[in-house]
Amino acid sequence: MPASATPGTTVKEPPTGAVRARPSRASSGAGRPGLGWAVPGLLFFTLFAIIPMLLVVALSFTSWQGLGLPEWTGGANWSRLWEDPEMRQAIWLSVLLTGLSWLFQTPVALLLGVWAAGTQRNRAVLSAIFFLPLLASSVALALLWKSLLDPNFGLIADIGPYIGFPDGNLLGDPQGAFAAVLFVASWQFIPFHTLLYQGGARQIPKSLYDAAYVDGAGTVRQFFSVTLPQLKNTVITSSVLMVVGALTFFDTVLILTEGGPGTDTTIVPFLMYTTGFDAFDMGYASAIATILVAIATGVSLLLVRLTGFSAMRSTREGM
Repeated sequence: MPASATPGTTVKEPPTGAVRARPSRASSGAGRPGLGWAVPGLLFFTLFAIIPMLLVVALSFTSWQGLGLPEWTGGANWSRLWEDPEMRQAIWLSVLLTGLSWLFQTPVALLLGVWAAGTQRNRAVLSAIFFLPLLASSVALALLWKSLLDPNFGLIADIGPYIGFPDGNLLGDPQGAFAAVLFVASWQFIPFHTLLYQGGARQIPKSLYDAAYVDGAGTVRQFFSVTLPQLKNTVITSSVLMVVGALTFFDTVLILTEGGPGTDTTIVPFLMYTTGFDAFDMGYASAIATILVAIATGVSLLLVRLTGFSAMRSTREGM
């Protein structure tokens, strides 16, 4: 008799071979908050994101120098966009910076986050020191690194000859300037993603590691068989934030390289800035901004879709 049955009652067993009914959508969402919880966020998002984006899209079909009324030009800005070689180069550099940034930041942040979630001696002190870049503003960090990379009096004047820049002019070289932007951006944001992985690693039940230890798994095997699968959702969340952050990266480029040398570090957000606020071509800058929003949104949705993150299934289900 099933444990749930009470004395004197008969529990009807399902017929042999019957297909168990799947839980309805309503029952699978039991315990989740209703739509009313999202109203404050929707209002805030509509006021400060949706409405400004619609205005930018409308402005992309006009010619406007920032004063007076915009003049309707139809699809002229969009036609110019597809024929602009500087825009194609900016898209390529943004994609390259995003990909390399993800490849560099993810493994470093993942390993540091798992380490910071441990109980090693002096871990808390070292973690606090390591997270310091996260407390400073992007502008302050960019100014700091620009001073360090100055070929006249910066640290690069001493170490440049040892890394392939005899004159120390790292920011004057196309590859060197791009590498500097990639390194500074990664150095600044790795601590943030490390915090995400640290929080995720601390949620992994110790019983999983005990079971793996009993089965003879060493530290490396435990990492790939227990830690990494349990951090799947954290990896996806971190990756989406990295991609969107890299695609909209701007302030460090503005201060560190100003898009140079030439246009070799002119990524899409910087091109949008110079077009709008240096050339006062607000209509064309709005078209660039619309393309940037579309690419960032598309890549984020693609990541969520391909990784199955939209199902929001916990890695601890069944435990």
